[in-house]
Amino acid sequence: MNIRRVAIFLPVAALALALPQAAQAADASVILTDSSGRPVRDAVVIADGVTGPAPRPRKFRITQRDMAFHPFVLVVPTGSSVEFANLDPFRHHVYSFSRGNKFELRLFGKGESRSISFNTPGVAAIGCNIHDSMSAFVYVVSTSAFGQSDADGRVVLRDVGTGRVNLRIWHPLLRAPGNQLSIAVDTNTKRPIPVQLKLRQLAPASHY
Repeated sequence: MNIRRVAIFLPVAALALALPQAAQAADASVILTDSSGRPVRDAVVIADGVTGPAPRPRKFRITQRDMAFHPFVLVVPTGSSVEFANLDPFRHHVYSFSRGNKFELRLFGKGESRSISFNTPGVAAIGCNIHDSMSAFVYVVSTSAFGQSDADGRVVLRDVGTGRVNLRIWHPLLRAPGNQLSIAVDTNTKRPIPVQLKLRQLAPASHY
């Protein structure tokens, strides 16, 4: 075989092999609303069965301000650390009794912070032992295909592939076992996929 022909053939063959893989890459855009048509924010959406590199652990921050946690819902990759920073003029005592992510950060005052690592996938419900009205949620993920809905109820999952994809949707007020439901969607459409959720009640004004 002529050396020049080999040099030309190899890049073309590599491109041909890459084309099917590129064609399969697709994003899924979802719009979440409640039964009244209002956008649902802070919903966690995960695409099951999507293979990809696990997200790397990172550092995150939740503040205590005006006797509330900010943000109300935080999504973090497995192994990530979360800093709890007190911006209130009084002390907080942050804790979680959730399986796999149980912890307790004893009293700390204004300008102080404490950190904890979240190593188990799932939901960690966060509270303050001093102020019962305070609540937040850390959702720990081990998959690359996840997202969180914004104020418009929109969430985009990157590179989930084309065709039928199973989505798991979680929200602290979702009327479903474990505050979670599963639905199958078709990602072949280029339009945002509408999904209506039934919520147990209106979310607290302090968070929404």
